[in-house]
Amino acid sequence: MGARDPNAGLERLYRATGWSLRQFAQEINRLGTEHGTPLKYREPSVHQWLKGHLPKEAARPLIVEALSRRLRRPVTHAEAGFPTPQESEADGPPATVEGLIELGRDDMDPSRRGVLGVGLFSVALTIPHWPDVVGRMEAAQHGLASYGMSDVDMVIAMTERVSDLDDQFGGRHARPMAAAFLVNTVAPYLRADAPEPVRQAMMSAASDLCYLTGYMAVDEGVHGLAQQYYVKALELAGASGDHLTYCTTLRGMSVQAVDLGHGREAVRLGDAAAAASPQAGPRMRAFLAGQQAHAAAQTGARTEALMYLREAEVAMEKAESQAKTFGSYNPSSLLYHVGQVRYELGDVRGSIDALEESDKLRPQSFRRNRVRYLSILAERQLELGHLETACHTWSEVLDIYPHVQSGQCDRSVSRMNARIRPYLRNPAARDLHERARRLAPAVAT
Repeated sequence: MGARDPNAGLERLYRATGWSLRQFAQEINRLGTEHGTPLKYREPSVHQWLKGHLPKEAARPLIVEALSRRLRRPVTHAEAGFPTPQESEADGPPATVEGLIELGRDDMDPSRRGVLGVGLFSVALTIPHWPDVVGRMEAAQHGLASYGMSDVDMVIAMTERVSDLDDQFGGRHARPMAAAFLVNTVAPYLRADAPEPVRQAMMSAASDLCYLTGYMAVDEGVHGLAQQYYVKALELAGASGDHLTYCTTLRGMSVQAVDLGHGREAVRLGDAAAAASPQAGPRMRAFLAGQQAHAAAQTGARTEALMYLREAEVAMEKAESQAKTFGSYNPSSLLYHVGQVRYELGDVRGSIDALEESDKLRPQSFRRNRVRYLSILAERQLELGHLETACHTWSEVLDIYPHVQSGQCDRSVSRMNARIRPYLRNPAARDLHERARRLAPAVAT
């Protein structure tokens, strides 16, 4: 395409969006802000792109992602009339183990983490389906020393310790440690020789660790990176026949999408998790249905949201009457989903009641989640005009906040300051703002 030839591909996609030039520019600017590089494009820039002027290289993935989100389907650089990036999807993804090593090495390298952090959340991400990945794993053995179930148990134990650290302190410091463990310890096992049952158990353990590392990347707000870890978790889960981690990862991807406001994508992922679920016990069913309810509510699907919520409540009642055999989904978690569904459906008061009850049941050791969910509670109390009640709740947040290292918690405190600023004539609001300024000057400005 010559520099002065109109970009027919981009023009066709633009017409399909129904946007004005101004709306197109605004969406690009919004995506720039989402990944930390605010932009100020206006109508003349879009007009130039349509006429054939090539956008700056950094803007092209934003344009492609904006079109993908609007049209609800993958859009490639070539389809938009742009040069294909050097590391093209057409070249195919790296093999699972090699790709995991590359991803982990970049993540554990402080000089590379800033580059990884600019990746966008993609609604056009290709999700490997269970039939496509089950039992598939490249034969990567290279005659390395063999390993046994004791090594698998060590990886499982390490993942549990990292998860405990994440729950208590946030993922900022735990994620680089997890990435280093993946690269230096787990990946070599995946390339070594072992009896097939042991090898499958190691892939399952690696899948769980990849899921956890992706979850911690979400905590830091590096959503494109999180998706890469999640896809690796899906590939390894399928290769090992681990239905549980496969479904858990899809559900985690749905949580990521709904928290970013991508309700339709959250529904798709949540439904995929439920559809791929093995013979789910009641706690697992509550775990999946609670997320399906939240995602459905965000899209305005009231009937479906309430149906899934009721299903989750019935399943939780059954689960609580049995031994606790699945993860950490508990009545507190379910009440959080109740609060989210009620809020999405317009019941702010009911949402507050559910979130208050949820916090009463939440273990005190889950500091990061308490900061996040109490912050949501305070925001909704303020939404109803209950300023001093909100300040009291936010004061609880500041009691916990110094003990966590979490991007999500930083953002929660930053939002608190933005919301409280108009009320600084109120003594409670003023005291809260001053306390936040002392505790977290970087986010209290």
